[in-house]
Amino acid sequence: MTTALKPRATREAYGEALLELGRLHEDVVALDADLAGSTMSKLFAARYPERFFNVGVAEANMMSIAAGLAVGGKVPYASTFAVFATGRAFDQVRQGIAQPRLKARICASHGGITVGEDGCSHQSVEDVGLMRILPHMKVVVPADYNQMYAAVMESYEHPGPVYIRSGRSKVPFVYREIPAALGGGADVLKEGTDISIIACGIMVAKALEAADILQKRDISAEVVNVSILKPIDVDTVAASLAKTGCAVTAEEHSIIGGLADAVSEVATEYCPVRIGRLGIRDVFGKSGTPEELLEEFHLTSEHLAGLAGQVLNRSS
Repeated sequence: MTTALKPRATREAYGEALLELGRLHEDVVALDADLAGSTMSKLFAARYPERFFNVGVAEANMMSIAAGLAVGGKVPYASTFAVFATGRAFDQVRQGIAQPRLKARICASHGGITVGEDGCSHQSVEDVGLMRILPHMKVVVPADYNQMYAAVMESYEHPGPVYIRSGRSKVPFVYREIPAALGGGADVLKEGTDISIIACGIMVAKALEAADILQKRDISAEVVNVSILKPIDVDTVAASLAKTGCAVTAEEHSIIGGLADAVSEVATEYCPVRIGRLGIRDVFGKSGTPEELLEEFHLTSEHLAGLAGQVLNRSS
């Protein structure tokens, strides 16, 4: 993990990358549901007002408008909170964007419980699952500011629909520089031999911390960042599972429908191993500071290291 750089929120990278896409491509347009200040699409709006559409608190309409713009040859980037982008507008995303495989990008901010004091009504712990289940939808959950910037820039070329999740809170840098591309969507950040820690989003930095904790206990943990959850990088994930023989997954999302299921699907088909799951355990969020909630739901490096130890004990 890169400690010299001051943590930044992934939503900031979205706003800055979207602005750059607007400079490079005249067919890029942006939409927001009255949350441009929070999603950071305000940067695009200020520079390209003629290509920015604030639809108000009408997320379902926003997705239909994005679909129409895509049919008309534009590349729309539609932004709002993750809970609204996937829940309130699910039918429009399903019928109007995913089914016809339109080149539209749903860029959802404030994903997970680190939304904080806004509480469970605004904390999306099921958005990745909702988007993963849609045919044709690419699902991306970058680990830090730099990877988010790369994901947004790369998304312009993808021929079909894309869901990109960003967060409200500042997170540590995992990548010192902006990657040229996300590649297959899974990176081995730390080699190991005893257990694989497979993480996404804000949990990648915590996975690296957990690996350091385990190293002090003479446990060699391999850390894999899965930034593209669909289609998942089967080769990289399966190779890590085969190498270590067991794994834990870590995500700021329900253990149902997200990374845990994606990795388990790979294991079932290619490399059956024991897998522990760290995430939201079939409950909604609650109000609190991000730090309090991460502790409440056991999304810490210490809890992750502890779960890895339990999986190793059961596997021996």
